[in-house]
Amino acid sequence: MSKATRTGPQSPASHVADNHDLIRVHGARENNLKDVSIAIPKRRLTVFTGVSGSGKSSLVFNTIAAESQRMINETYSSFVQGFMPTQARPEVDVLDGLTTAIIVDQQRMGADIRSTVGTATDANAMLRILFSRLGKPHIGSPNAFSFNVASVKASGAMTVDRGPSKSKAEKVTFSRTGGMCTRCEGRGTVSDIDLTQLYDDSKSLAEGAFTIPGWKSDSFWTVRVYAESGFLDPNKPIRKFTKKEMHDFLYREATKVKVEGVNLTYEGLIPKIQKSFLSKDKEALQPHIRAFVERAVTFTSCPECGGTRLSEAARSSKIKKISIADACAMQISDLAEWVRGLDEPSVAPLLTTLQQTLDSFVGIGLGYLSLDRASGTLSGGEAQRVKMIRHLGSSLTDVTYVFDEPSIGLHPHDIQRMNELLLRLRDKGNTVLVVEHKPEMIAIADHVVDLGPGAGTEGGTVCFEGTVEGLRTGGTITGRHLDDRAALKETVRKPTGALEIRGATTHNLRDVDVDIPLGALVVVTGVAGSGKSSLVHGSLVKNADAADAGVVAIDQTAIRGSRRSNPATYTGLLEPIRKAFAKANGVKPALFSANSEGACPTCNGAGVIYTDLAMMAGVATPCEECEGKRFQASVLEYHLGGRDISEVLAMSVAEAEEFFGAGEARTPAAHAVLDRLADVGLGYLRLGQPLTTLSGGERQRLKLATHMGEKGGVYVLDEPTTGLHLADVEHLLGLLDRLVDSGKSVIVIEHHQAVMAHADWIIDLGPGAGHDGGRVVFEGTPGDLVADRSTLTGEHLADYIGA
Repeated sequence: MSKATRTGPQSPASHVADNHDLIRVHGARENNLKDVSIAIPKRRLTVFTGVSGSGKSSLVFNTIAAESQRMINETYSSFVQGFMPTQARPEVDVLDGLTTAIIVDQQRMGADIRSTVGTATDANAMLRILFSRLGKPHIGSPNAFSFNVASVKASGAMTVDRGPSKSKAEKVTFSRTGGMCTRCEGRGTVSDIDLTQLYDDSKSLAEGAFTIPGWKSDSFWTVRVYAESGFLDPNKPIRKFTKKEMHDFLYREATKVKVEGVNLTYEGLIPKIQKSFLSKDKEALQPHIRAFVERAVTFTSCPECGGTRLSEAARSSKIKKISIADACAMQISDLAEWVRGLDEPSVAPLLTTLQQTLDSFVGIGLGYLSLDRASGTLSGGEAQRVKMIRHLGSSLTDVTYVFDEPSIGLHPHDIQRMNELLLRLRDKGNTVLVVEHKPEMIAIADHVVDLGPGAGTEGGTVCFEGTVEGLRTGGTITGRHLDDRAALKETVRKPTGALEIRGATTHNLRDVDVDIPLGALVVVTGVAGSGKSSLVHGSLVKNADAADAGVVAIDQTAIRGSRRSNPATYTGLLEPIRKAFAKANGVKPALFSANSEGACPTCNGAGVIYTDLAMMAGVATPCEECEGKRFQASVLEYHLGGRDISEVLAMSVAEAEEFFGAGEARTPAAHAVLDRLADVGLGYLRLGQPLTTLSGGERQRLKLATHMGEKGGVYVLDEPTTGLHLADVEHLLGLLDRLVDSGKSVIVIEHHQAVMAHADWIIDLGPGAGHDGGRVVFEGTPGDLVADRSTLTGEHLADYIGA
């Protein structure tokens, strides 16, 4: 008898494999983490809390999730790894018990004009197959319904070898039917360029007729190629060009020309502008270039396809009188009902999968979207939930799901639904890690890790580990503020005027008329998709009266910055600092820029040397020449107030505020910027800290501090509590009060009940989302909203303040 038969099978409860039920982190030092060591239970929901900048993202995303993804990437062949993003090993001594990590972060989806909600979630791909099978008339394969596939035809001769001395020419034809609209090339919009914004036709090219940013009269690659091409008279005013000269000037196709012995390409102004500016993501352009594009180019819905992006043939094929363009334009909750009504056994598996995907949209609170919605227009919270769609029906278990503030963009009514989704993922046997500030989401945690005690260099340690009840009595800043509730104000401010909005119809708004008070703190609320952003950004910000009032809109669009960008460069703080150094030492300001003349020649001002190891993760090592200081040694000999430029950039905002506030280094222009940074709670940031290391909430507040310097009468803020710890919300409310008391008007789109309670006036939209919203369901003071309890917002606000 074998040993296995004699002893019997080992009981599952005592199996050695069951001992691996923890993710162990030992000695984590990413960013500001100070040798953090913790054990996280698997198959449980763990919430990471702490003030903004305490190290939550560094531990969860930059250490645990990053190492998991790096190790998975290493299982692929070197060839495949060459096409994947390379990741360096995190600064940590031991990481044990990792499972496959799936990251669902706040990163907004790419603003590619060809990307829609449907293409990003594969719902479009399934619809295309459905219409290619059931659509009448039948027009072709799924490609015939894709706005990203153009129809092509080709023919020609092909030589076929039939042996050593035999070959035969055969005629070959090829065709592919695509669904792209030929007029707009699948973009849905066509652009019209205002020529008066490109040049002054009363001047000649030699006199500097071009008014395009960056096109200087002596520019060899742009202006001089026009003036010296031989096609145009450079001394003749543009308005006196002949018909042929005007055609060559504006529309001539790319042609090789020789200018001063150099071969260059001459191209008409219109196609050159289209390639230089219009082919790029508008949001990625520099601010002055973006302003030029918005001024010079108007985008209108394509007259041929009506903005659907699809060819006439694709729009003609229908199922039950519905075309694929109609289906994509439907609200997803309505589309789900339409698909449920289709009964065709030949495509039953496809209908089941499509139905599950659409139902997931509804279940996650995104039923108000449509599949043709451009993915770049989604908010951070919407983008995060769209990314969740593909994971909700997944059969994978024992996976680590990592979420970055999933409550962002959610009304209190929707947070309960998000909690249920997170618990469902956990109950399938997955490990769920959540970085979060909202008490409602912290409350469902099986395990809590609180980092701090402060931010930046004052954070990076684990202050508490345990249950939610233990956190309440643990004495940490999070525990003390967990049950904080803001009270309604005893008296509210009286408006000094109003901005009128009449007949607003942007997106789902239903002919809305509303007066937004001035000289007060106004909060616009409503469930996600009720029309808040459409009313404020789509109708108010573009309102002529708003332009007269000086509206400064601070939305949720991400800050774009490389590893060379930092708070000092982004806010414009570096400019007065460089000038102060230059004046004190009698040298040029450019010497004090690591991106200009003062840069260390070895690392080009980066401070580190990047070694590319092809398919393996690259290695970044501190530059030996400048020791990571980024500047030439000669530049560091110049001092201001006893500090060199690298020491100043290593200061925190709070230290720099004191340094530039008095004494020899006193610089009022720099001090004003630092004051604003401290006001928004970023006193712990280092001036030279790369923007790539900032969290989403930190970036938004950096943007807020920058815009506060603009001269505007009305500030529009889009969810300013994003990424804010409970303790920091009170600080934000104080900042909003100071703005209003200084004579500004502040309009806030917000879900946080503390901000609602602190408002002078509330405008509540709803009652639902999508076509169930778009109406003003309440206008008045927070006290009246609580007393009424007539809306979802009123009910949740009343519960929040304990009324």
